[in-house]
Amino acid sequence: MTSESKPSGRAGSGAAAQQSILRMSAPLVVSFWMRSLFTFVDTAYAAYLGDAAVAAIGYSIPLEFLLIACWVGVSTGLTSCLSRAMGAREGARIEQLLGAARRIMWSLMPLFAALAVALYFGANRLGLEPETTRLFAIYAGVLVGGSAFTAFWSIIPDSIVKAHHDTRSTMWAGIWSNVINIVLNTLFTFVFGWGVFGIALSTVLGRLGGLIYALRKAASHESERKASGLDISPTLDPSPLRSIMVLAVPAALTYGLMALETSLVNWLLTDQPHATSSIAAYGIYYRVMLFAMMPIIAASVAVLPFVARRYGEGDLAAVRQGLRQVVGVSAAYCIVIVAPALAATSGTVAGLLAESQTTADLTRVALWLCPVACLALIPFQLIRPAFEGLQRGGPGLVLAVLRYVILALPAAFAGRELAIEIGAPAIHGIIVGLIVASALSSVIFLAWMQRVLERLERRFADRDGDPIAERVRSSGAPGPAPAP
Repeated sequence: MTSESKPSGRAGSGAAAQQSILRMSAPLVVSFWMRSLFTFVDTAYAAYLGDAAVAAIGYSIPLEFLLIACWVGVSTGLTSCLSRAMGAREGARIEQLLGAARRIMWSLMPLFAALAVALYFGANRLGLEPETTRLFAIYAGVLVGGSAFTAFWSIIPDSIVKAHHDTRSTMWAGIWSNVINIVLNTLFTFVFGWGVFGIALSTVLGRLGGLIYALRKAASHESERKASGLDISPTLDPSPLRSIMVLAVPAALTYGLMALETSLVNWLLTDQPHATSSIAAYGIYYRVMLFAMMPIIAASVAVLPFVARRYGEGDLAAVRQGLRQVVGVSAAYCIVIVAPALAATSGTVAGLLAESQTTADLTRVALWLCPVACLALIPFQLIRPAFEGLQRGGPGLVLAVLRYVILALPAAFAGRELAIEIGAPAIHGIIVGLIVASALSSVIFLAWMQRVLERLERRFADRDGDPIAERVRSSGAPGPAPAP
């Protein structure tokens, strides 16, 4: 964001009373680091079982992204709509949105239960080594099948607390989930000896702790909202399900395309020398990269309700300021913290998580590329939820298609071939190619957001000249944002 505009509409009035985007992000950083450990812990415990177990879990990353895609998709749509309705004091619309979200939950559960059965019985068609195939079938079947019944119901309470800007409760839900996961992982792996079955089951059961905590906090927030008497607008949503899905579908497809990228990497590595070691190394690299990205991902979760609430209040200046702050702080974090930390610990991390020396060597070099990968992803990660907060799901989907479909395959393939040509491991060339694709997509995203904000500022300026809108603002009621 290049310039700070003068607040328009009710600009500044709502923003002054609400948390800044950085304060909202702070508890989420802790929460998402804990949630990252949720799956990173699985890889750490799998390392005790050998490279085949690590590779099986690494091969499950696309499935985890599929779960995340549906979870984040619905959460995105619901959180954005709830935040805007709260900003506009539309209590009746909030109830409509919550009812529509419950119908979506009941649809997702049987779909993922059926997928788990298909994964368990169809794993032998993936062309993996026999031991990796057996472990993948167990891990993927339990993780996907169990998550169908424990993960999706947390969407509604999680969206409610985020719409209320209570990111501290989101943090504690993540902490409870991960603590339970670690305890059960230790028990199932070292005491009961259940192997990857126990690792997957502990992840599934651990989510229940966060769900119970989030349900309690969401109920408390909603009781306070209803008792406050501030929801004075009787406005109803003519199609609450559509309002959620118009944002949920693009967001879900975006994360689904991320799963496509990890599947692409696994496919490009399958026919290479040391395929199991390469897939295991990429799985470790990806876990570490996600862990390093957690503060940025956490900030992106805060961006959505922050922008949606400011948009509902008509405060585009706060949107600009918040985006500038979060992008700048994220870049500083990558340069000052991530780069030195991984430069100092990459060898240790690779040695701890890899069984063979080949896997450790491939992992160590891959980890040196993590800080660059994080930097390249910052605008792509942060600007997408800002568009969703502006009630626009299309830009995120368009850029995801560009990033994960149009650019990913040629970039990864070119990187692999170049690496082979110069005698380097294919995995390192693939990672460099994907970093280039991320950087190009981020630049385009930033330019697009700049144009959209400029166009919205002109529309708000036109609205400010409307005497009816001026009387509404002077009365102290929220000024509705113009239609997307």
